[in-house]
Amino acid sequence: MAESMKGTKRTHRCTEITNQNIGETVTVMGWVSKQRNKGGLIFVDLRDRSGLLQIIFEESDTAKETFEKAGRLRSEFVIAVTGLVEKRSGAVNDNLETGDIEVRALELKVLSEAETPPFPIEENSKTKEELRLKYRYLDLRRPDLARNIMMRSHVATTVRLFLAKEGFLEIETPMLTKSTPEGARDYLVPSRVHPGEFYALPQSPQLFKQLLMCSGYDRYFQIVKCFRDEDLRADRQPEFTQIDMELSFVDVDDVIEVNEKLIKNVFLETIGVDVALPIPRITWIDAMNRYGSDKPDTRFGMELREISKLVESCGFSVFTQALEQGGSVRGINASGQGEMPRKKIDALVEFAKGYGAKGLAYLAIQADGSFKSSFAKFMTEEEMAGIVAEMEGKPGDLLFFAADCNKVVWDVLGNLRLELARSMGILDKKEYNFVWVTEFPLLEWNEEANRFSAMHHPFTMPMDEDLALLDTDPGKVRAKAYDIVLNGTELGGGSVRIFQSEVQEKMFSVLGFTKEEAYERFGFLLNAFKYGVPPHAGLAYGLDRLVMLMVGADSIREVIAFPKVKDASCLMTDAPNVVDEVQLEELCLKIKRPALDDLA
Repeated sequence: MAESMKGTKRTHRCTEITNQNIGETVTVMGWVSKQRNKGGLIFVDLRDRSGLLQIIFEESDTAKETFEKAGRLRSEFVIAVTGLVEKRSGAVNDNLETGDIEVRALELKVLSEAETPPFPIEENSKTKEELRLKYRYLDLRRPDLARNIMMRSHVATTVRLFLAKEGFLEIETPMLTKSTPEGARDYLVPSRVHPGEFYALPQSPQLFKQLLMCSGYDRYFQIVKCFRDEDLRADRQPEFTQIDMELSFVDVDDVIEVNEKLIKNVFLETIGVDVALPIPRITWIDAMNRYGSDKPDTRFGMELREISKLVESCGFSVFTQALEQGGSVRGINASGQGEMPRKKIDALVEFAKGYGAKGLAYLAIQADGSFKSSFAKFMTEEEMAGIVAEMEGKPGDLLFFAADCNKVVWDVLGNLRLELARSMGILDKKEYNFVWVTEFPLLEWNEEANRFSAMHHPFTMPMDEDLALLDTDPGKVRAKAYDIVLNGTELGGGSVRIFQSEVQEKMFSVLGFTKEEAYERFGFLLNAFKYGVPPHAGLAYGLDRLVMLMVGADSIREVIAFPKVKDASCLMTDAPNVVDEVQLEELCLKIKRPALDDLA
């Protein structure tokens, strides 16, 4: 039966007790992680959010009632223990922060009993994630997951303190906003008092933070929930958290400077990593040509090399046809992998096909300098020697080549490069390689809509020297946009915003909006711009992704207290779910259920 806390007050968390407290009487509270009954001695590992502490009950110096109560303790019972801090009588446990001390119990209260959990509460759990997420409140007791959640809190607090010192104001923006369908799908919220009309949950605070710049608040930030109705993956959730900021009277270098200081401060204060500044910068086109990705992992080489000019007149039709159609031929050098079995090479060919490749050419350089290749018979000795030289190939290396349009070649080799690095075991989670990617294309062609769409959003400023191209060749316009990338993951992105009305109108025109359509969607922002708007720019980080990389987790679910699964559902609360007909009637909604055939 549960006992009252009355008259008992916790003095320390478990790992707050150290050698300095030896001889003191303390009171600790938490969950029983393990109980070991040795007859006249009972050992209890007590767990709270800080870690573990060993409690010892000895029959010879403990009240009979207390000792008997200790004998009935089971895993996950919630207890309060008052006792004396001592040097450990048994072997020191170097794996525990409190491994050289213990608390000799004088008093025990059982605050709550517990049923046997559906899985062990332990580090590095082997329990299936689906079961752990169903009982997430138990999963969160695991010490490794608890450390992740506490690290997330530490990061958020550090960010707040730094930005406050840099003159930023923390200002909240609305959760119920207007839908502006340009990008990912919105989550919609029906209005009861405006039947048939809907709010949208924000995909970002973009428009509001620009309005705050119009209002003169100069430097804004917010750690804010955002929502996107899109398919999930390891680093994506339907609701996620941004570190969002906007600054006035700045250009690209100003935003990068303050954010480099932020990154250095956060990593040093939270995980003791001193990030070297300045962080390297690479333009978007160079990132694509060198790494096949606009979020390059620079922890290793294996950069793409173009061999188009070397093979434009060769006898291998796969290469020449790609070049005739305006594409390119590029390759990567998997150094030291020349002895890779054919079965594994074939598996990599199939992997490449998953990214749009029709195939994958390869060339293994043998120890004696000879070749094993899928295309050597179509080439002259001079052509082969030229390719090997361009790829800096040496005996023992394995070269892979893709030939297609640039987009496919980049995608194939960029992902193949990462797959090879994973299989070669050369990715170190404790190495933190940052890079800024700059000068993104302003626009990308939307085949479905038969028009240009904004690569970031329609308020991104073109590069000054490219403004004239908006009229003549919009596809070549570069943006004053920048992403911060860590170990091949985009941590955040932002841009300098358009603040001149004539440039904004031209941008909307290129995107296919009439003036009326632009005002219908963004009128409140455009009207605000009529009353004096400062040059401004911003950036937003994904807090979930940032913490995931800092703690070395494989998924953002490991750093979010209550995450969703791949179908955007919550296994613990069974959300989303049906609602009462009365609620639907109040909202003037009628549900049309999909037919079974539609679900098949």
